Amino acid sequence: MTEQLDDMYRDIIMEHYRYPRGHKEISEPDLANQGHNPVCGDVTEIKLTLDGDRIEDISVNCVGCAISVASGSMLADMIEGKTISDVRKIAEVVRALIKGEEIDTDLDLGDLEALEGVRNFPVRIKCALLSWTTLVDAIEAREVGQTVEASTTE
Repeated sequence: MTEQLDDMYRDIIMEHYRYPRGHKEISEPDLANQGHNPVCGDVTEIKLTLDGDRIEDISVNCVGCAISVASGSMLADMIEGKTISDVRKIAEVVRALIKGEEIDTDLDLGDLEALEGVRNFPVRIKCALLSWTTLVDAIEAREVGQTVEASTTE
């Protein structure tokens, strides 16, 4: 990455960290989960309300490092109004992007592209994926008729 692009991505991450999107309370969620990264202590809570299969509202409350909070904020921006199927695809692309794997280039990632640099810091990958893992675990549990109480990044 060029230095100018690196600076821009750093600014995007810090802006999401300072002013996180989706930081609110949803009192009666259709889907909820808490995630924890034991390596650095990041904690996130995700709550969704659904309109059928579409995400109507999202709450992402994350306490932790700048990467973890920013990623959760970007998640909130990206998935509101999307279907559960779309969210699963987006989560797969984000995971691949952060891990340096091949990604579907047809998807407009917006601010999420700023997380691409995380792959250069392997210890931070779990931070960037915490909100996404927490969300996907909640979706998968719901699909099999269960609820989850907590997710941990592995």
